[in-house]
Amino acid sequence: MNVNQQPHMASPYGQPQPGYQGYPQPGYGGGHVPSGYPAQYAPYNGPGSAYQQGPPQGYSPYASFPSKTLATNLVSDLSSPLDLGMRGPPTSGAPPVSGAQNYSQFGQGETQNGPPPMGAPPQRPPVSQTYTPGAVNLPGPQPPYGQQFGAPPVSMQQMTNQMASMQVGSTAPSPAGPGYAHPSVSQAAMSAPYTPAAPPTFPPASTAPSQPPPTEAVAQAPLQSYYRTLPPAQQPFPNAVPPFSSTGPTQPQAPPPVSPQSFPQAPPVSQPPFSTAQIPPGPTQLYGGPLPSTQPSFPRPPLPTSQPSAFPAGPPPTSTPSQLPGVMQPQLPVSQPSPYHSGPPLTSTGFPPQVGAPPRPPLAGMQGPPMASQGPPMASQGPPMASQGPPMASQGPPLTSQGPPMAQANHILPTQPGMPPGPINASLSGPPPQPGMQGYPPQQNGAFGQVRGPQPGYTGPYPGQPSYGAPPAAPALAPAAPKRLDPDSIPSPQASDMPPVQKTRHRIDPDAIPSPIQVIEDDKANKGSEPFTTGVRGQAPPLVTTKFQVKDQGNASPRYIRCTAYNIPCNSDMAKQSQVPLAAVIKPLAPLPLDETPPYLLDHGESGPIRCNRCKAYMCPYMQFIEGGRRFQCGFCSCVTEVPPHYFQHLDHTGKRVDCYDRPELSMGSYEFTATVDYCKNNKFPQPPAFIFLIDVSYNAVKNGMVGIVCQELKTLLDYLPRENPDVESNIRVGFVTYNKVLHFYNVKASLAQPQMMVVSDVADMFVPLLDGFLVSVSESRVVIESLLDQIPEMFADTRETETVFGPVIQAGLEALKAADCAGKLFVFHSSLSIAEAPGKLKNREDKKLVGTDKEKSLFQSQVSFYNTLAKECVAQGCCVDLFLFPNQYVDVATLGVVPTSTGGSIYKYTYFQAPSDQERFLNDLRRDVQKQVGFDAVMRVRTSTGIRATDFFGSFYMSNTTDVELAGLDCDKTVTVEFRHDDKLSEETGALMQCAVLYTSCSGQRRLRIHNMAVNCCSQLADLYRNCETDTIINFFAKYAYRSVLSSPTKNVRDSLMNQCAQILACYRKNCASPSSAGQLILPECMKLLPVYLNCMLKSDVLQPGADVSLDDRAYLRQLVSTMDVAESHVFFYPRLLPLQKLDVESMTLPVAVRDSEERLSRGGVYLLENGLNIFLWVGVNAQQELLQNIFGTPAFSQIDPSMTSLPALDNPFSKRLREIIESVRAQRSRYMKLMVVKQEDKLELIFKHFLVEDKSNNGGASYVDFLCHMHKEIRQLLS
Repeated sequence: MNVNQQPHMASPYGQPQPGYQGYPQPGYGGGHVPSGYPAQYAPYNGPGSAYQQGPPQGYSPYASFPSKTLATNLVSDLSSPLDLGMRGPPTSGAPPVSGAQNYSQFGQGETQNGPPPMGAPPQRPPVSQTYTPGAVNLPGPQPPYGQQFGAPPVSMQQMTNQMASMQVGSTAPSPAGPGYAHPSVSQAAMSAPYTPAAPPTFPPASTAPSQPPPTEAVAQAPLQSYYRTLPPAQQPFPNAVPPFSSTGPTQPQAPPPVSPQSFPQAPPVSQPPFSTAQIPPGPTQLYGGPLPSTQPSFPRPPLPTSQPSAFPAGPPPTSTPSQLPGVMQPQLPVSQPSPYHSGPPLTSTGFPPQVGAPPRPPLAGMQGPPMASQGPPMASQGPPMASQGPPMASQGPPLTSQGPPMAQANHILPTQPGMPPGPINASLSGPPPQPGMQGYPPQQNGAFGQVRGPQPGYTGPYPGQPSYGAPPAAPALAPAAPKRLDPDSIPSPQASDMPPVQKTRHRIDPDAIPSPIQVIEDDKANKGSEPFTTGVRGQAPPLVTTKFQVKDQGNASPRYIRCTAYNIPCNSDMAKQSQVPLAAVIKPLAPLPLDETPPYLLDHGESGPIRCNRCKAYMCPYMQFIEGGRRFQCGFCSCVTEVPPHYFQHLDHTGKRVDCYDRPELSMGSYEFTATVDYCKNNKFPQPPAFIFLIDVSYNAVKNGMVGIVCQELKTLLDYLPRENPDVESNIRVGFVTYNKVLHFYNVKASLAQPQMMVVSDVADMFVPLLDGFLVSVSESRVVIESLLDQIPEMFADTRETETVFGPVIQAGLEALKAADCAGKLFVFHSSLSIAEAPGKLKNREDKKLVGTDKEKSLFQSQVSFYNTLAKECVAQGCCVDLFLFPNQYVDVATLGVVPTSTGGSIYKYTYFQAPSDQERFLNDLRRDVQKQVGFDAVMRVRTSTGIRATDFFGSFYMSNTTDVELAGLDCDKTVTVEFRHDDKLSEETGALMQCAVLYTSCSGQRRLRIHNMAVNCCSQLADLYRNCETDTIINFFAKYAYRSVLSSPTKNVRDSLMNQCAQILACYRKNCASPSSAGQLILPECMKLLPVYLNCMLKSDVLQPGADVSLDDRAYLRQLVSTMDVAESHVFFYPRLLPLQKLDVESMTLPVAVRDSEERLSRGGVYLLENGLNIFLWVGVNAQQELLQNIFGTPAFSQIDPSMTSLPALDNPFSKRLREIIESVRAQRSRYMKLMVVKQEDKLELIFKHFLVEDKSNNGGASYVDFLCHMHKEIRQLLS
């Protein structure tokens, strides 16, 4: 995929790219352009003393455009826009000023994004009226342009000098700017899009300092950006066609009269989509300038000399004063923050400037990496004008190929007052949509934004400019073409309907960059219909978002093991070069759907499972039987072992045992063995496990209702303890303890008439005061247990005790399990910071001042070592701890979580618990936690074939040596992530093998071994590695790696190292696997094209980049939660699912196609469901249809919807029933119950909802997807140069 950003003509700040010097331009007949500006302005050498007039700096029509063809290469061209604000390493001297430059780095033969050859077909007529600029000596009249600021430069040199004196920047332009600043009257607006905010995500990379916008815009901004009420006009109305110019005819865009080209089907003019050798068709996508279909591949012709540089985004309107840079200014009212972000303006690198730096005049055409966020105001913030800058991407023809693309819609502006009716920024309107382009831009293999050959009927990149080498275009306009994306998901309002804020333009069209939704839907279409058979080595499974059936034919199901790569490098040098992590996410007890067979349980008798003599690997399909079946050779270590006589079987003519398919261990990837006594602790079979409930009865816990709710629920829940056979009663025993500053143990022996309480007040030396009667069978002691559960809430109803202990509570449970000589689980219900005098006493150490400093890591570490020692003791006994927290203030989750996370337990947190709204969530979590399948006293070991070994492990467990992962409890939701490293070379023939063996005690007390086997391919070509990676698993690994790193490094360093690794992965691909193309193109491997968007979501998550309102406890909680997530959970956690309910078909069982997580995809007339695995939000637009509201809420009025509801009313209509079914099915897919929150548009809760619109810029300073993609592109280019 290519996000082609072509180098602008001048490299970053004027360092020319090699290969540009003065070649004749192909599009101009091989000669220099007569009397026009040279193709490339002189390099930018720092701010000048005054703004001179002339084309906006960097504006050269080509230069500032993302690429020569920027127009054409939309996304792929993140580069030039990119380059715009970036300083890259100098490559060679500045290009001669007078020579026109060749557009391509590669000379004429390979013009990447260059102008079309001379005989190009005619180009599309301009959007609103034909117009020929007067700069180049063209025949015909040339319209005069009013020039507000002095005469244009006369000579090339003068031009160069001016360019050099301008400065690129993303801050608000000064009123007297060169032709791109409007007169001061309308100036204020510019600063509007930025609102000051959090700390920069990335340090500004550009040398020129930048500075926050003028204060007037700042004053209310933060607030507004938080609780931004959308002005009524903001959301689009379906089907509105943006006017192209208010004065001229409002004509819809026309499809190109000739040869409608749909997406990247044809290879670009002279560039094969992939390199000939290494990459197979398919793996790459180029994102570059606008999408191919939309644009001609012609370069921007130079601006006419007589035209003031005021029009960075399109042909200047005839005789308009240079006041309209991009026609954008007046629209932004000063106080309106940008629609998407509230952070400080990004500097040209795309990240917020440092405060106090001198302002840099924005360059209209040259804003930082487009992505940089200033670009389109991409981030939506740049000064509007900036945003116009090069029509860059999004502006020019829309990058994507859409009519008024959506992204574009957001930026179409009405003409300014005082503007003559000229072709309004044509570039704003962009080329017409291609017929048949509804839906998402297909993201298929091949060049994303690569240049296509000239398309007949298209005008030059700026629709109003002459296209050299092509006959003049006719003025006629074709009829409007359909919009690419449906208006509900992507608003395309009339310019007049839009709130000013939204009128800024994205330089890069969000539709032209890789869409997670498109990838997910394509995978469902391609892989969801057939069963996935695991017999083929190295075959990547369907994505976690696809519903599919698995047939085990020798490798473990992807529900048990998912790998980051299914084709791993043969040697460590290749692995280091690519930087792709080699890891597996293993979920040993994963639940299976009903249509799949659970692993078979095998009993090999007294002798136990057959194993290799040397490496101790268990019998599996990779063992090779030899000598007629009398011996077998291990697939892991190659050692030959005798087959025991009772296991002998003859071989068939292919060398397989004749009973191969009768034995699961010889034909399947996953199975279980019953373990012999040799596999048990102290060589004796284990006792059935026990569950102990420890309930905090301090003042807070009683007052918020938690104690009463737990006791009431346990009366029924104890009938649902886990069991192997649903018809047989569970043999798990139960015990009860309550505590505040002291502990109360209860004797609930069946022979008692009433339960007895025993108080232990010596918490410094904890012991269990009774043995007999503490752990009992539920069925035998039911009457006494129910009596106890009725009495506990009454006994402590009037308590005044506010202090609690915590360490002794766990010690008590541990001692009870030791006394009973069994493993088990403690369910601790705790409400406050344990400050009472006792072992493990804590103090409040919440200090927001440490956030962002080197000492921040201490906040994630345990406050005292007591809990680490206690955790070790719990693991040794097989005592797993599940912690339910009900805090109203800081409770130090980082410390309290040490025991649960070391023992394989879980933490559940209900901040500000209120029974009416949180009870349902808590009870559902408790029921699932008590009932789910769980193993106790588990040990897991991962064996690998020679050449690689498991070196690092992530998850909730304890390790006493380097190979064994010890888990006091292992439930069906827990994953262990394992990283592998090379210790020798691998061969392509044999591939690489891994075997995960988990020894555990089942809930019935039986000792078992569960085995999962996985074989992957090995490759000696990097292209093969990049073709078989799984991005979702890579992100899961990166998240766990990063979230563990915050314990030892500042969060900024962690973010930087992740970005660096991602840039190295993509740069290695670009360098070694992609076909040669201009440096301006961002080329992404097909199966990793979503790596930047998902990585950005992780980088701006609350753990790594918290907003001011995120508590330390929440960060510690999320850090521990993510450490055990499987790939499906981490996927939806970082990139939530957003479903448009207005498109719900009640007759169909399928869900509506999700939309991308961005505010501009929300229609004011819609209702959307967003889920991230922890919460469900129902967002209601202010203009939602009355019928829809009536069906969902039972009221037709938006104002009557109660935002505090946590469940939908059960109405008797098909829509209500279907919606409630969807919510239940979504909840059933996740391991935690998701509370429903109704969010009304423009309500204060909307701020929380917007936090999950992860493609937008976040309030905590996180970059938008577009900005981040540009930033990554810049990093990749730096690595390559």
